[in-house]
Amino acid sequence: MSEYQTRAITAWAEEDRPREKMLLKGKQALSDAELLAILIGSGTFGESAVAVAQRILASVGYNLNDLGKRSLIDLQKFKGIGEAKAITIAAALELGRRRQLSDLRERPRITHSRDAFNTIAPMLTDLHHEEFWLLLLNKANEVFDRKQLSTGGMSGTVVDIKMVLKAAIEAGAAAFIAIHNHPSGNLQPSQSDVELTRKLKQSGAIIDLPLLDHLIISERGYYSFADEGNL
Repeated sequence: MSEYQTRAITAWAEEDRPREKMLLKGKQALSDAELLAILIGSGTFGESAVAVAQRILASVGYNLNDLGKRSLIDLQKFKGIGEAKAITIAAALELGRRRQLSDLRERPRITHSRDAFNTIAPMLTDLHHEEFWLLLLNKANEVFDRKQLSTGGMSGTVVDIKMVLKAAIEAGAAAFIAIHNHPSGNLQPSQSDVELTRKLKQSGAIIDLPLLDHLIISERGYYSFADEGNL
């Protein structure tokens, strides 16, 4: 362990302290560990807050998405992280996730399945249960709203075709994209996924409300029914 890791942050050169570094150089200049150290605030005996942060990040392979999945109890298993610090870390990660899901002011245009994935992925990739969502599009294929239709367990969620169409019609959508996640990480559609997609497409076509795609999302990526020729 380096001298900087063992010494208290207050003993570091001012330009190397995370808070001071942010003031001098901007937030982009800080590493993930330094940003996390600011949230932690203080380290433990013989270990700086940055060292504690590095230890936490190392446990998840330096993957912030995986860190976001850790519960408060999981975070408190790290030496130097009590309940208050665990809550601070979890709250910051949740704010970061919600930032990506704030109001759709720019109305992203969907030209490819990847566009749809990027529009909704932050909401679904770190969940331990299944959720079903809709992306509602206008005539220019721009997403103007996202709607959660159902929440289930680890292996499935119930989707009511009538409620899907009702939500899209009431919002004034010209088309829609169905999306749900697989907490297991398996991206292959189940038979029920295939059947749901068929019913959504057929029902939408009757009322001139096309289903453009159905995505299955996990932390490993996504499966697109349209891309795979199964729509």
